[in-house]
Amino acid sequence: MGTLTGANIISRVQDTLQDTTSVRWPEAELLRYINDAQREIVNFRPDASATHANIQLITGTEQDLPSGGLRLIKVTRNMSGTASSSTGGRAIRIVDVDILNTQEPDWHNPSVSGDAAHTTIAKHYVFDNDDPRKFYVYPGVAGNSYVEIVYSAAPTDLGSTSATISVDDIFGNAIIDFVLYRAYMKDAEYAGNAQRAQSHYQLFGASIGQGGQAQVLLSPNNDGTGVGG
Repeated sequence: MGTLTGANIISRVQDTLQDTTSVRWPEAELLRYINDAQREIVNFRPDASATHANIQLITGTEQDLPSGGLRLIKVTRNMSGTASSSTGGRAIRIVDVDILNTQEPDWHNPSVSGDAAHTTIAKHYVFDNDDPRKFYVYPGVAGNSYVEIVYSAAPTDLGSTSATISVDDIFGNAIIDFVLYRAYMKDAEYAGNAQRAQSHYQLFGASIGQGGQAQVLLSPNNDGTGVGG
């Protein structure tokens, strides 16, 4: 979470808009744009809202992110429990699902035996970019299993101008450019405003790595590892 408040950002936006008395763009409207900016940032930069959590796995292979989770970033290790003081255990590595399905086609079956037999210690996990709120663990869970994950959480909307932004302050300029983009689009029919809006949106996109590159780089599947021991 950052330290910049809605008032900090709105003040800079109003200076650029030359509307310090909020005649054309009320503060409540600009605050909505700030909230929209945070969501747009997290959409393209999941790490902007990265959250660490120890979670209890459910029986089987398929697992869900905690409430409010948008996208898995990685699964790191087994844990002794969900408390922050829990002890860390075996590291967990990403595995290519096609390799796993070829070597252990019955790994989802709770009755499977051998290396794929369901247990309390996860060795690997599978992630699908098209279903980012879920992941799968191998071997499947038989019960009382805990892991540490890093995931992208939905940003908290600012309810007032005194509230602080949910993303790091490093994204402050990106938020300002997005708010200016939305503000100028409101008056796009006036000379030059549409161009100003697009200019600020391009600056916003450049500062957050818009275009999908960041999502690809941050995907667990970018690790590229296969099945290990």
